[in-house]
Amino acid sequence: MTNTAPGRSALWTITTADVTTPEALDLLREYYYDVANRYYRLHFDREGTPEELESGLADSPSDDLAAPDGLFLIGYHDGVAHSCAGLRRIDATTAELTRVFVRPGLRGTGGGAVLLAAVDRAARSLGAERIVLDTRLDLIEARTLYLRNGYREIPAYSSGPYAEIWYGKDLTVGARQGG
Repeated sequence: MTNTAPGRSALWTITTADVTTPEALDLLREYYYDVANRYYRLHFDREGTPEELESGLADSPSDDLAAPDGLFLIGYHDGVAHSCAGLRRIDATTAELTRVFVRPGLRGTGGGAVLLAAVDRAARSLGAERIVLDTRLDLIEARTLYLRNGYREIPAYSSGPYAEIWYGKDLTVGARQGG
C-alpha cells in the first residue's frame, strides 16, 4: 500500500515578511521568551519575570532584519504562522542567521528544515556565499537542526554573553555541485 498523504513538511510554507508586523512581532516575542526562560531556568532555577523578559526583548531589536541588508522569514504550518528566522548581511559575502524559532508544539514536523532551506535561498538573494550564526550550548534542538542542515562548527566571529558556539555554512558548495 502506498501512502499518498502529504509529508509533514509539506504543510509548511515560508514567506518573506515585514519584521514590524504584528504577526512577526508576536513570533519574535515568543522566540525571546522561549530562549530567555530557558536561560533563567538553567542559571537561576526560575522563569524570567515579565519585567525582565520585556526589558530584554526591548534591548534586542530586530529592525535590522529588513532591506536592504537583511530580511525576515515567517513559516506557516497549514496556513498559520508558527516559525521565523532572520538574516542580516555582515559583509559583502556573509549573512548572519538569527531569531530562528519554531513553536514548541510543532518541533519535529519538518518545519525547521523547510525554514533553513528558505534561509539558504534568501541569503543567496542578499549576495551571501556563507551563513554564520552564534548560539548557546544549552539550545540543543537548534544546534541539532543546524548540524542536520549543513552547518559546521566554526571559530568565534562574534562575542557576547550568549554566544557560546558558532556555526557556518558554505552556500557555494551546493551551487557548484548543482544543488
